[in-house]
Amino acid sequence: MTVVTRFAPSPTGYLHIGGARTALFNWLYARHMGGKFLLRIEDTDRARSTQDAVDKIFAGLEWLGLDWDEDPVHQFARAERHAEVARQLLAEGKAYYCYATQEELDEMRAAQRAAGQTVRYDGRWRDRDPSEAPEGVPPVIRLKMPQDGETRIDDQVQGDVTVSNGQLDDMVLLRGDGTPTYMLSVVVDDHDMGITHVIRGDDHLTNSFRQVQLYKAMGWEPPVFAHIPLIHGQDGAKLSKRHGALGVETYRDMGILPEAMRNYLLRLGWGHGDDEIIPTDQAIDWFDIVDVGRSPSRMDMDKLFNLNGHYLREADDERLVTLVADVIVDKHGLTVDQHGSELLFQAMKDLKPRAKSLVDMADGAVFLVRPRPLPIDAKAEKILANGGRDLLADLLPAMDGLEWTAAALEQWARDTADARELKLGKVAQPIRAALSGSTVSPPIFEVMEILGRDESLARIRDAVENTQSNQE
Repeated sequence: MTVVTRFAPSPTGYLHIGGARTALFNWLYARHMGGKFLLRIEDTDRARSTQDAVDKIFAGLEWLGLDWDEDPVHQFARAERHAEVARQLLAEGKAYYCYATQEELDEMRAAQRAAGQTVRYDGRWRDRDPSEAPEGVPPVIRLKMPQDGETRIDDQVQGDVTVSNGQLDDMVLLRGDGTPTYMLSVVVDDHDMGITHVIRGDDHLTNSFRQVQLYKAMGWEPPVFAHIPLIHGQDGAKLSKRHGALGVETYRDMGILPEAMRNYLLRLGWGHGDDEIIPTDQAIDWFDIVDVGRSPSRMDMDKLFNLNGHYLREADDERLVTLVADVIVDKHGLTVDQHGSELLFQAMKDLKPRAKSLVDMADGAVFLVRPRPLPIDAKAEKILANGGRDLLADLLPAMDGLEWTAAALEQWARDTADARELKLGKVAQPIRAALSGSTVSPPIFEVMEILGRDESLARIRDAVENTQSNQE
C-alpha cells in the first residue's frame, strides 16, 4: 500500500503555527514511508475564504520547504460530487430528508438543555414518511447513524478510542439549499484522493467518529487516523497570538530560517531520544507518527531563537548574504550592491556567532553598507564627545601608514594605548563609534580590515569633522 497523507487548510486566514506543524507531520510521514503528500484547500466557506489566504498558505508551505506531489484540490469545485454521494445514500435508504425548521430545532435544544440532556438531534424525521412534509420547508439530508453499539477508532496517537453510538446524532450531509456540509465533503474528498492516513489536530477526534460511519455507509475503507495534541503557550494556556500563534510568514520576517522552523516544529510533540538538533534528512529517516506524544506541546520562543542561532552558524555564507541583504533592504531601506554583498560575506564569520536571527545579523551588519556620513547613535556620540574625537584626530596621521590587517591594527591599538597609559577600550571604542555609528559591532579590528583602509579612514575623518563643525 502506498501511504498518502494530506494537509487540508481552510483559506480563511494565515497558515498558523499549529497548521504548519500538522503539514510538517503529514509531509514527514509521507516522505518517511515513500508515499505521497497532497494538498487540499477547504474553501467551502465562501464568505470567509479569500485568494489572499490561499496565496499565503502556498507561500508558507513553500517557505517551510514542504512540497506537495500533485496539483492542489479545491474543495468547493467538487461540491456536485459531494452532493451526489448524499443523494446516493438517500436512494439506498441510508439517509433521509429532514424537514425540521430552525425554530423547531432551537426549541428542541432548549428543552434538552433545560432537562440537563445532551444537546443532539432527536431523529424526529428519521422514520417519518416524506408525505407528511410541511409545505415550503427545504429539507436537509441526514445520515442514518447506528443507534446502538460503539464506534471504535484505533488512533495512531491517541490509542484505542471508542464512543457510544447513542451519542452520535444523525448528522446533516446536505443543507436545505443543496450545499454539502464539511463532514460530507471531507470524507468524500479523502476517499476520492486515496488518502490512507489522516493526520490532524485532536480537536477533530469527535468528528472522526461520525466520519467513520459515513465511510461505512458508502462501503469505503476508512483511513488510518492520527490525532495529534494541540500546541499550548509556555504558560500551559491555549495558544494565542501572545504566545506566538502567528502566521509562518511572521516567523520568516522575524529572521527565522525554514530549516530551524522545521526542526522546532518537529520537536513539538515528537522526539528521538535526547536529540534536539535534527536536520530534515535525518527527520525523514526517523519520523513515525506513532512516536508522537499525547500531551500538548508548549510554544517557547526563546528555544526557537536559540535553535535558529545554531542553524545560522551552520548555514552557507553566500546564502546568508542574500537573506541578510534582503532584510537590510526591507527593514532599513538601503540598497546592497555587489560591493556591499562582498563586505557582508567577509563579515559573516564575525556576525554568525552572536546572532539568533537574520534580523539580528542585518542590524549588526547594516553599518557596513550605509553610505557616508554614517548616522551616530546617542551612546556612540557620547563616546566621541567625551574625548573620543580629539583622540581620533590625534591618531589619524599615524593610522594612514599602518599595515591594514586585523592583527596589525590590533597590535598598533594596544601599543598606542600602552604608550598613552590607556586601556585598550579607550582607543578601540572611539574607532568603533566612528566606523559603525554604534557602541556594538563585530570585532572592530576585523571591521577595519573588512572596510579597508580608505573607507575606514574616511569614516573616522567624517566623525572627527562632524564634531568640529558642530563646535564651530
